[in-house]
Amino acid sequence: MQEIKTDVLVIGAGSGGLSVAAGAVQMGADVTLLEGGEMGGDCLNYGCVPSKALIAAGKHAHAMGAGAPFGVTPVAAEVDYAAAKRHVQATIATIAPVDSQERFEGLGVRVIREFGRFVDADTVEAGDTRIKARRIVLATGSRPFVPPIKGLDGVRHYTNEDIFELMEKPDHLLVIGGGPIGMEMAQAHVRLGCKVTVIEGERAFGKDDPEMAAVVLERLRAEGVEIVEGAQAERVTETGGRITVETGKGAFTGSHILVAVGRKANVEKLNLEAAGIEYDRAVKVGDDLRTTNRRVYAVGDVAGRLQFTHVAGYHGATVIRPILFGLPAKARQDHIPWVTYTAPELAQVGLTEAEARDRHGDKLEVLRFPYHENDRAIAERKTEGLIKVMVVKGKPVGASIAGAQAGELIGLWALVIANGLKIGAVANMVAPYPTLGEISKRAAGQYYVPRLFDSPLVKRVVGLVQRWGP
Repeated sequence: MQEIKTDVLVIGAGSGGLSVAAGAVQMGADVTLLEGGEMGGDCLNYGCVPSKALIAAGKHAHAMGAGAPFGVTPVAAEVDYAAAKRHVQATIATIAPVDSQERFEGLGVRVIREFGRFVDADTVEAGDTRIKARRIVLATGSRPFVPPIKGLDGVRHYTNEDIFELMEKPDHLLVIGGGPIGMEMAQAHVRLGCKVTVIEGERAFGKDDPEMAAVVLERLRAEGVEIVEGAQAERVTETGGRITVETGKGAFTGSHILVAVGRKANVEKLNLEAAGIEYDRAVKVGDDLRTTNRRVYAVGDVAGRLQFTHVAGYHGATVIRPILFGLPAKARQDHIPWVTYTAPELAQVGLTEAEARDRHGDKLEVLRFPYHENDRAIAERKTEGLIKVMVVKGKPVGASIAGAQAGELIGLWALVIANGLKIGAVANMVAPYPTLGEISKRAAGQYYVPRLFDSPLVKRVVGLVQRWGP
């Protein structure tokens, strides 16, 4: 067996692992990277990238039938579903070189295409190689969670790991799960000509502000997505090529089934016990992302925090500091944004209104501004939606946006919250006209309405200045 000694061993070549590997090797560390699956991890191969590519295909199909208000005669889109999937694969192939083994070896990283398994506190075996490392970073990510629904294991079902390989257009797609993945795929498929039914055991978009979620759900239903909430899937059967999901609210039959009910951290192959690393549903870490083994850190989905690609990258950047320089660093969560890429989009950073009320009570002010009062939204007929900004003592603590380009607009509020800026920083901004970005400025301006325009004292001062001033 080959033996290697290295400064930093990274297990997993997704967003978090690649961030650590690239940063560490370029700053002079000897870095070894293990990956038993695809370079680029879930996001590139099965998640963010392919889903957004399919959403883009659905957007173009939808646009062909939505031009009447603009004087453009609607036509029925002729969808080549297999060609849409080839667009997905081409998108992955275009981005893949950035995450490739060749690129990282070019940076100086030693890449071993094997899964890693601990043999002791600082040693990992990968195939016929044993690696002893000064510091180890777990970045093994997560995979789709498939619930133990009776009969499901006997029926061909898809998850985000293989739905993008399906080349035949589903006649009727059943989606179990009304979270971001399920809803994005539901809208993309209905726009590409499929019938779609979403079956959700509780509330669709259950982690988002209900008022904002309602904006998106109304649009999805208007486009033809059947959304059944409070319907726990109890049994799945298949007869004559048709799949039926039985729930407490009735049975739903379709041609294909997609399971999108959550994620499960990849910890089983690591033999964590041998390294003294505690875990349950994910690896246990502190705010410094260190595990119960002081030599080992965990980043991204396997660390059990918010499960987003940008969080994994942020975690990777965070652990570089203690690993390379011995300096303290902690990972925050209050400034992390997330987006669901439906149309309209749904975006959040910091506290929702309900969370902010629970935490801050009467100190909370909620600033609101609707899309239908924004001139650019009116011109493009994208007037559904609104922004809400939660403010405590002049500082935003959260922002929720439902509407066109919400994912782009939320970045400003992520910047504000990350840096502890006051609401005046946005109110003082000059936004170009006409842009959707004015929505954020107008929302910020609402903070000053009762303090300036509705204030008797201000009006009295203005009156005195006009009468007696220079």
